[in-house]
Amino acid sequence: MLKKLSAALLASAFALAACAADRQDAAAAAPAHAPAGSAVDPAAEQVVRAALKKLAPGVQIDQIAAAPLPGFYQVIASGQLVYVSADGKYMINGDVVDLAARENLSERAWAGFRKAELAKVPAAQRIVFAPPHPKYTVTVFSDVNCGYCRMFHSHIKQFNDEGIAVEYLAWPREGVTDTAGEPTDTYKEMVSVWCAADRKAAFTAAKQGKAPKSADCPNPVKDEFDLGVKLGVTGTPMVLGPDGMVLGGYVTPDKLLKLLEKGG
Repeated sequence: MLKKLSAALLASAFALAACAADRQDAAAAAPAHAPAGSAVDPAAEQVVRAALKKLAPGVQIDQIAAAPLPGFYQVIASGQLVYVSADGKYMINGDVVDLAARENLSERAWAGFRKAELAKVPAAQRIVFAPPHPKYTVTVFSDVNCGYCRMFHSHIKQFNDEGIAVEYLAWPREGVTDTAGEPTDTYKEMVSVWCAADRKAAFTAAKQGKAPKSADCPNPVKDEFDLGVKLGVTGTPMVLGPDGMVLGGYVTPDKLLKLLEKGG
């Protein structure tokens, strides 16, 4: 069940991306295309924050930064990016595109935010498949049971042969808990994978339909799921490049290599 921030927020098309079976504190710098030297005016920030809190009391505001639109601030909140006027009267939900540069500035801002947040995830909390000397590293939010996630992982050797390291983060599509508040089957399975003595082997086996031996331990699965929601993940797999840009869902090794070469 997709959770909306509020009826008012739904009407304005600004929805909280939370746990759903059918869908995929400020840490990033201001977007690269914000005016040089621009900064967030503290008074305006409070106005913007108050306007959003009034519209949706439960909203989690992660970033308020200078926007490329005059008179507006860029806000990343509850897995969404919107633009709010400095006087708190107007909100724009949609991409801002630089027509001259032919660049999506909203996606570029998202990328910077994702890159900064992903840098906080310790290597020990990821499941990593990497060649000895990788040319590129991608982060993949993945579920162990989704069909496209399994197809993606079936090419893991080819990814590595192309010089691509794949770092997996957990994102159970069923969410962490069901409507009764009980842990979902997928969540429990992913916890068992992350708690296995050989996580890589357990992960690969789960991708092949072989459920791991039930296990429990201190693990990052819930935190990684929550991080995915915060970063706008709406389905799995979600492949992110080194710069935080979304490279797609299921992509083949040759296509992913071309995307990385183009971006690099």
